[in-house]
Amino acid sequence: MSETTGTATGEVRSILATDCGSTTTKAILIELTPEGYRLAVRGEAPTTVEAPFDDVTVGVINAVTEVQELVGRTIIGEDERIICPRQGDAGVDLYLSTSSAGGGLQMLVAGVVRTMTAESAERAALGAGAIVMDVLASNDKRQPHEQITRIRHLRPDMILLSGGIDGGTTSHVAELAELIGAADPKPRLGSSYQLPVVFAGNKDAREAVDDALQNKTALEVVDNLRPTLDEENLDPARDKIHDLFMEHVMAQAPGYDKLKSWTSAPVMPTPGAVGEIIQTIARQRGISVLGVDIGGATTDVFSVFKGTFNRTVSANLGMSYSVSNVLASTGLDNVLRWVPFDIDESELRNRIKNKMVRPTTIPTLLRDLQVEQAIAREALRLALIQHKDFATELKGVRKVRDISEAFDQSGSGATLVDMMSLDLLVGSGGVLSHAPRRVQAALMMIDAFEPKGVTTLAVDSIFMMPQLGVLATVHAPAATEVFERDCLILLGTVIAPAGKAKGGAPLATVQIDLPDGTQEFSIGAGDLQRIPLPEGQVRCRITPAKGVDVGAGPGTACERKIEGGEVGVLLDGRGRPINLPTSAAERVEAIEQWIQNLDLYPHD
Repeated sequence: MSETTGTATGEVRSILATDCGSTTTKAILIELTPEGYRLAVRGEAPTTVEAPFDDVTVGVINAVTEVQELVGRTIIGEDERIICPRQGDAGVDLYLSTSSAGGGLQMLVAGVVRTMTAESAERAALGAGAIVMDVLASNDKRQPHEQITRIRHLRPDMILLSGGIDGGTTSHVAELAELIGAADPKPRLGSSYQLPVVFAGNKDAREAVDDALQNKTALEVVDNLRPTLDEENLDPARDKIHDLFMEHVMAQAPGYDKLKSWTSAPVMPTPGAVGEIIQTIARQRGISVLGVDIGGATTDVFSVFKGTFNRTVSANLGMSYSVSNVLASTGLDNVLRWVPFDIDESELRNRIKNKMVRPTTIPTLLRDLQVEQAIAREALRLALIQHKDFATELKGVRKVRDISEAFDQSGSGATLVDMMSLDLLVGSGGVLSHAPRRVQAALMMIDAFEPKGVTTLAVDSIFMMPQLGVLATVHAPAATEVFERDCLILLGTVIAPAGKAKGGAPLATVQIDLPDGTQEFSIGAGDLQRIPLPEGQVRCRITPAKGVDVGAGPGTACERKIEGGEVGVLLDGRGRPINLPTSAAERVEAIEQWIQNLDLYPHD
């Protein structure tokens, strides 16, 4: 959708945006002020897509009513509809919404080769904000009857079928289409409509796909998402998924037909909207960005490296409903290594299980908080590993190599995620956004993601990235202004040298132009220091030891402008990967020293 800077009645002065979550509907009001677009007020109410209301707009109106009362202006008309466009002093110029209510968008994707077209299809679906329930491929080693049974069992909201480069194989694509036709899948949200299927594969296979699916599904054909081995074209498939999400999937959910008639642009899946704002910021600033949203059941990771956007969903890594899965996936020792006190294994397991069965509880004791934040580190770390495995260069690409690359085994499929080149790391989700002290959120992200070189850290203050994401599709200036001024809370900058210095020498020396003059700091091996620095940019010169890299190459000094914030500057000399003592007593002693250096928790 093209960017909108005004309405038929004049300039956009007031924007209302809602996010209909699985449990809570959140509303924000953005107003044009002399300083630009700013967040005015926000409100929230329980989501009402299920019984007894069975109407998502009830929750929307309740959340907007709170906004209306806070701002002291009429936004809801006598007909219980949002007034848009504005009528005099009443109403708003734009009303937008995102949704993950009813479980969000759940998709099945299929492709010929698992590591090529099927993986590209998975990227397209995830980028559109879907939860990918399964990936079918001609070479996934399942028998046809097993694949048919799987399709029938899943009952997805939508299927994305891909396969073959243009002019390539058609037989395997036709076989996949016949499998889907034989399964005759029924949609999750009702039987009153045919299941949407998007075909984004070999253009020569369209006739065969049409013969297999036209009378059994709501088939839509778009450009091939992998037209050649060396090219990936995901946008047409993503755009069609967004369109079908509203036209077919959300039209079946209670009240969404009414909501759709209110909004100024199509409703977007919540994760897709978050990805949109991440991409907008990366594009406008020309930087690499890594964002994470850690929830109760899942952890989403978003990234833009080398201009390429990727999103992954770690469906079993969360802080409440899935917290036991985190322990099972990472192992007890990996959680214990972040806990700054001795704890019995059975006690730790009981604490974790209590959180799972009582997901809405929050830590009341310092030890409870420290255990929760230890688990969060592992959930984030595992989610990043999964993201790195998925956010890769295209597999199957033919490359011309010189003799120096002849023995390089990384080749096609190398991860795009480069923590040394990362410019901005953004955290969101309760355990990060609502950490009692901002420095705790900063350290959780550093420990989990291990950024290298110089990286800016930030958190989403009140989780309004979904609303700003859908706003970015129609009014990017307003979205980015509010994102930077009201959504993002700058924590500061972490400087983390990578490599080892010889003979116990410092890893690097850092000169920072602080408000009271230039000061020099030394980063020793194992050090973790905090330097207060208010929000704003200052000049910094970093001189690494021989063989140590801070972003300009081993042993090469660099000069950068770094950001201050609520935490300031963190100098991290703990190595990459972070070196923790193997002895339990030494580990606890080291962590206690870092806690003291960073003023991480209240003192006794």
